[in-house]
Amino acid sequence: MTTTTRRAAIGAALGLLAAATATRTATAQHAGHGATEAGALRISAPWTRAAGQGGTGVGYLAIRNTGSAPDRLVSARSAAARAMELHTHIRDGDVMRMRPVEAIDLPPGQEVRLQPGGLHLMLIGLTAPLRQGERVPVTLVFERAGEVTVDLAIQAAGARGHGGH
Repeated sequence: MTTTTRRAAIGAALGLLAAATATRTATAQHAGHGATEAGALRISAPWTRAAGQGGTGVGYLAIRNTGSAPDRLVSARSAAARAMELHTHIRDGDVMRMRPVEAIDLPPGQEVRLQPGGLHLMLIGLTAPLRQGERVPVTLVFERAGEVTVDLAIQAAGARGHGGH
C-alpha cells in the first residue's frame, strides 16, 4: 500500500466515523415534536418559570422510558445555577414541603412527570435572571442513558404548565 493510498484510507475511515457520530448525536438529541431522546428515554415539555438572579428556579418536564429496562435520573446541572437538586413535595401535617431526593426512578414503559406540586428540578442560586420567552439549558444525568441537555422554556412567573397554562 502506498503512502497516498494509506492516507486516503485513513481519511475515508475518519470521515465515516465523524458522520456516524454526528448522526448518532442528532438522533439522540432531537426526536421531533419538541422531544429529546437519550437512549430509551423520551424527554418532552421542558419548562421553568421566570425568576430573578440569585434566586431559585424550578424545572419541569416529562420523561417516558420506552425501553424494557429501568433507568434513573440521578442528577442535573446548568451554568444558569450555582447548584441543582432533584426534589419532591411531601405533606408534613397540613404543610407541603420540598425535600431533595437521591434519584428519580424511571420504570420501563412508563412516563414520569416533573410538575408543580410533585417531583421537580431545583435551580439554586441563579447566575442570571430567567426571563420569560427565553430558554435555559439543563443537562440531565441518567444512570443508564447517560447525559442529555434540554432547554427549559421560560414561562411567566405564575405559570402552572408548559406553554404558560
